[in-house]
Amino acid sequence: MVELEYHQGYFNGTRTELCARVQQSVSPKRYQHILGVEEAAVQLAQRNDVEVEKASIAALVHDYAKERSPEEFKSVIQHKKLNSDLLNWNNFIWHGVVGAEIIAAELEINDIEILNAVRRHTVGAVTMTQLDKVIYVADFIEKGRLFPDVAFARTIAFNDLDQAVSFETKHTLQYLLAANKIIYPAAIATYNRWVTE
Repeated sequence: MVELEYHQGYFNGTRTELCARVQQSVSPKRYQHILGVEEAAVQLAQRNDVEVEKASIAALVHDYAKERSPEEFKSVIQHKKLNSDLLNWNNFIWHGVVGAEIIAAELEINDIEILNAVRRHTVGAVTMTQLDKVIYVADFIEKGRLFPDVAFARTIAFNDLDQAVSFETKHTLQYLLAANKIIYPAAIATYNRWVTE
């Protein structure tokens, strides 16, 4: 991907510098996934009139906290006085919702739209900005994903972002139901908004 130049002040540094910070925080495999999400996010942003710099930054940091310990997440939940119900969940929820707090503190990224895109990238939300949708979908369709129907998901994503949100949400809920997994309430609300309406 062509090196993007950051001009808007969302991150106090270059893309190369942000990549280096992210790379230090995650495993090599996770970092490759992150780069794939950024590539997809930039393409989706260009097609959907979303600011490319915001899409790049949000994509690069969306899994920044993914490999932190449960103890660190719990400490942040308590220190930041986040909803105590979060203590009942796990990394799948924490790395987005709580990860945004870690990103703000460590990377000094404070743009609310970028942080909300990180918060919402795993289970979506009833109300989603175009940037939220871009990151949510890019995480699902990046080139490293190999699940059945991924080619179809990519086709939808590059034709209709809202339909891609619907497809991803339904696909994820079907997987969780088939595996008898507990479902985060916000994921059900996302399903009700983006799939059934």
